[in-house]
Amino acid sequence: MKAAVLETYNQFVWKEVETPKVKPGEVLIRIKFASICGSDMHIFPGDFHPRTPIPFIPGHEFGGIVKEVGEGVSGYARGDKVAIDPIIWCNECPACKRKHYPACISLKLLGIDLDGGFAQYISVPHQMLFKAKADLPDEYVALVEIYGIGFHANRRAETKEGDVLAIWGAGRVGQVILQAARTITSETIFIIDPLDNRLEIAEKNYENVIAINPNKENPVEKINQLTNGKGVDIAFEAVGHADEIKGVHTPIRSCINSIRGGGKVCVLGLSDEPAPIVFKEMIWKEAQIVSSRVSDGEFDEVIKNLELGKLKPDALISKIMHGSQTQEAFQLIQNEKEKYLKVLLDLS
Repeated sequence: MKAAVLETYNQFVWKEVETPKVKPGEVLIRIKFASICGSDMHIFPGDFHPRTPIPFIPGHEFGGIVKEVGEGVSGYARGDKVAIDPIIWCNECPACKRKHYPACISLKLLGIDLDGGFAQYISVPHQMLFKAKADLPDEYVALVEIYGIGFHANRRAETKEGDVLAIWGAGRVGQVILQAARTITSETIFIIDPLDNRLEIAEKNYENVIAINPNKENPVEKINQLTNGKGVDIAFEAVGHADEIKGVHTPIRSCINSIRGGGKVCVLGLSDEPAPIVFKEMIWKEAQIVSSRVSDGEFDEVIKNLELGKLKPDALISKIMHGSQTQEAFQLIQNEKEKYLKVLLDLS
C-alpha cells in the first residue's frame, strides 16, 4: 500500500509500505479520506517529540470501508462504511476504572503514538469502529472524530435547550463546538475570533449566531450589551495560545467575565503558557470551570446527526488534496493557516 510517512520532522514521503495483516479481533479498513488536525500540525515540526515514533504514519481523523474481517469478529462485513475512533485507553488507571476514559493517564492515539490513517489501509480492533450508512459521503466520515470533540465538550458543559453560549475561538474546534451546540440549543451563540473569514463561516451557516472580532470591539462588553447585562450560560475557551490584544482580557478571563451568575466555563484550548485568572471574578459568580479533552463514545451521536443533515461538514472542508500531496498540504497550512480549517487527504 501507499502511505504518507513522516520520515523526519518537517518531511513527509509518499511511499510503498507493507499492508497490515489482519489479526484476530481486528478489521482491515480501506481508508478513503483522512483529515489534517491541529495536533498533526504540531507533530509535523517535532513539537510532540519524543512521543511520536519517527519515522511513522500520522493521522487520527479518518474513515473508510471494511476490506477484510478478522477471526472472531462479528457485526461487520466487507463493504461496510466506518469511522475509526483512534483513542486507546489503558483500562487500568484510576480514571479508567471509574469509566472516565478521556482522563486516562496513559491515553494513546493512532496517528500519534502508533501508525495512523495517512495510509491506504489500516487494521484496527473492531471496538474502534462505528458504522455509517452507505450514502454518507466518505469526506464526512473523516470528520467524525473532530465532531466528537465538539459533542463531548457540550456534554462536559451540560449544554441544554435554552442555553445562550459564547465560544472563544472560531477555528476547527470552535466550529465543531458551535455545530454540536446547534443540535441542542436554538438560542443565541456568540463566537469570538480575530479572523473575519472564520467568523463568516460560523455566521453564514447558522442563524442566531453573533460574530465578534476582538480586534474591533470588546467581546465581554458586546455580550453584556446584547444580553442586557445577564451574560451567557456557558462560555467555551477553544483558543489555547492567544495573541495579546490591547484592552481585552485573555480568552479564559473573558469567558469568566462573560458568563451569568452560576454560569459555566468549559476549557479546551491547549497551551503551555500560564493564563491569568482573577478568582474573585469566578467566586463572585459562584461559577464553575470544567475541562474537555478528547471524545468519549460520541461517534454514534455524531454519525446520526450527520446522516440526519443536522451538521454542516462542508463548512469545515477548506480543501481536498491527494495523499501523494501530503507534504504540500502541510506546508500550505503552515504558511497560510488563517485560510484553512480542514484540509482532507484523498487516499483512494
